[in-house]
Amino acid sequence: MRSDKNNLKMLRFISFGSGSSGNCYYLFTETDGLLIDTGLGIRTIKKDFREYGLRINDVGNILVTHDHADHVKAVGALSSEYDLDVYATHAVHEGIHRNYCVTKKISEPHRKYVEKGKTFRLGPFEITPFGVPHDSSDNVGYCVVCEGITFCLMTDVGHVTDEMKTFITRANYLVIEANHDVEMLKNGPYPDFLKTRVLGENGHLSNAACAQALAENASPDLRHVWLCHLSEENNHPELARKTIEHTLRGYGIVAGADFELTVLKRRTPSDIVELK
Repeated sequence: MRSDKNNLKMLRFISFGSGSSGNCYYLFTETDGLLIDTGLGIRTIKKDFREYGLRINDVGNILVTHDHADHVKAVGALSSEYDLDVYATHAVHEGIHRNYCVTKKISEPHRKYVEKGKTFRLGPFEITPFGVPHDSSDNVGYCVVCEGITFCLMTDVGHVTDEMKTFITRANYLVIEANHDVEMLKNGPYPDFLKTRVLGENGHLSNAACAQALAENASPDLRHVWLCHLSEENNHPELARKTIEHTLRGYGIVAGADFELTVLKRRTPSDIVELK
């Protein structure tokens, strides 16, 4: 990475993977970094870092949203190998410890506990966890402020709460779930119990619900939205994009003009984006 002193505080973002096959996001400056969820294999994460000219040694800490395997698969291994603290709620930490997919557990000294609504600081990052409804042990989104830039991430969203709406309004940069198209899900291959789960209040956010949340709560200061955690069976990137764009137009908002709209890929890393 460049060592230009003028860029030491430039905030950047990359998604290494987004979906049920594994979620991992990286928010970083030239001097510090936050991994948010580590649901890819550790070898994949190492390979992606190398290919993008990044160093895992520059990661300062790990934030975890919830304890499902596609968000925590490598968390213990990364924490152990790179001496990284892992921040999550108490319930999420307990869920990670029970999760048989996490073969390397997080050591007690590396377990750090967060509380919803309680802001804390890690290096240049001011972080506020907030509640997100999902059928995991617990689930939080993260609002991260760095050098006056507000970045928010909310994934695996059963429904959008009033609290979440306030964070959408605050965001300059937003990662938000657009998991499924309701009709594709209803007519798709999932068994009925799984359809009920996904559609439930603690399941996943549909394209239409995501679009409505953005249309009603996006502020003029919103600069870029990334749609995350798309279902492979019950969604399509272009369908998600068009659904969001159509709803936004009804509110006089033009994606690509008022803010950028990007659909994150399930297995392919995104570009590195500078957050200005």
